[in-house]
Amino acid sequence: MARVHFVPADKTVEVENGVTILSAAKQAGVMVESPCNAMGTCGKCRVRLPGAADRAAVRQSESRHHLSDEEKAEGWVLACQTEVWGDLTVEVKSTEAQNRTLKILDEGKSFSYELKPFYEKRFDGKATHVLGGGLELGVEPGDTSGELYGLSIDIGTTTVVTALIDMRTGRELASTSALNPQSLHAQDVLTRIHYASNEEGLAQMYTAITQELSTMIGRVTEQAGVKREHIYEAVYSGNTTMIHLATGVSPASLGRYPYTPRIRGGNQVPADMLEISPMGRVYLPPIISAYVGPDITSGVLASRLDRQKGTVLFIDIGTNGEMVIARDGSLSATSTAAGPAFEGMNITYGMRAGDGAIEFFRVNDGGEIEVRVIGGTRATGICGSGLLDVVGELVRTGVIGSNGRFVPPEKGSYSDALKARMTTLDGKPAFEVADGIALTQKDVRQVQLAKGAVRAGIEALLLNEGVDAANVDRAEIAGSFGYHLRAESLINLGLLPGAFAGRVTFVGNTSKSGGKAFLLNRDLRDEMQATVARIDAVELANRDDFQKIFVEALKF
Repeated sequence: MARVHFVPADKTVEVENGVTILSAAKQAGVMVESPCNAMGTCGKCRVRLPGAADRAAVRQSESRHHLSDEEKAEGWVLACQTEVWGDLTVEVKSTEAQNRTLKILDEGKSFSYELKPFYEKRFDGKATHVLGGGLELGVEPGDTSGELYGLSIDIGTTTVVTALIDMRTGRELASTSALNPQSLHAQDVLTRIHYASNEEGLAQMYTAITQELSTMIGRVTEQAGVKREHIYEAVYSGNTTMIHLATGVSPASLGRYPYTPRIRGGNQVPADMLEISPMGRVYLPPIISAYVGPDITSGVLASRLDRQKGTVLFIDIGTNGEMVIARDGSLSATSTAAGPAFEGMNITYGMRAGDGAIEFFRVNDGGEIEVRVIGGTRATGICGSGLLDVVGELVRTGVIGSNGRFVPPEKGSYSDALKARMTTLDGKPAFEVADGIALTQKDVRQVQLAKGAVRAGIEALLLNEGVDAANVDRAEIAGSFGYHLRAESLINLGLLPGAFAGRVTFVGNTSKSGGKAFLLNRDLRDEMQATVARIDAVELANRDDFQKIFVEALKF
């Protein structure tokens, strides 16, 4: 047996000799990202062994090409490819440090509505009566009528946003964001469904997210000077799987045909794990289908999609590509599995949208490049928005062909400045984006698959409705990730049809803003329940031509 001590988390775990550092981290409850599921291909599980004794206590596989000689000399290793064979200390970037620099949008499109929350308070001169839906739920001593708060919580596959709202005024008092800790166990929706299909896995997923939410609630209440016991309701927006996991309900049925959710939303559930008022509840917006969840219901509400004239396509781009088409208020919805590439995962130099991440890339008319880095620091990687910029610009300038392959400099018609940036990595073609940062052929393939999935979903939905892309009046791009993209890059990539040029708008985090609307006006709940019942949920797997559509959508 060996003892592994993780810093700065200050957690120690005893493990069998021969297990990987990644496995030890999971046992200790320390988050180390591994989006390639420990295959040693993504290079994201880097940890540092600070001393010579620590480095002597491990054995490494040959999959070390993601680390430079300088990094190896400093003690960096891949946690999934490094076995423990003695007591050691492991340095891991803290979750708090990641969350501090994480760039997550917490604002989204909204509309005007009457303040009419589910919870109310009435002071009778001696005590305060707490009412929910017009019924008395309890009594608080003294006058607490001025303390009536709620939460709008956007639970994404990758990130979580929590906002504290004054339900008397509708004002947002504080907001915070964090990585979803469930990523410690499984990166995407499908692997989380599989992981949580047994009692032990479900309990781990439920505990991880509720503890993180409780921590976030502590953070926003401290910022606003509010007591937790005066929070009475939280609204959960997120995809269907995340809502199951956040309420402790097995998602197993979402992973097998006919993909039926065990919960349908449109109701309240206990809020015990959040440590808010003992009278508190969590409201779950109505669920559209197994893979189109309350985050999209909240988005439909925030954008008033069912009330817009003409043909509007609403797309939430992220780990999942969820989309709704509205034709004069008639709605159809579907989803596709885009995977983690848009989050910078499975990309050689990919990273979260934090300090050091390239978030903007453009090639000017002279072939010179312009790069913008989050935090204004030296570039250490590429986040999702920067990745799509890079690939989109290289497609536009001819560095990448329509088939997704790099065009060799001797055969390309692109500028000399771009040709000078063509290089090799592990003996294969690559493009130098910035000093020490390259885009590989494998990376382009990952983007190609992700963009192909989203574009195929768009094309299939348009075909299902008999709508030509040229007849779409407006495309609304939702989500924190989507907000940081450029329409030009999306069209250059072919993620959006060229016909959408000039018709793309970015509506932000409508999952959160729609959740806030549900929190502040209880009548909207019945309204959206009726709207969701009318939405046609389109299952792309049932289309005989979907594979053909997907193959065509892979082209740049």
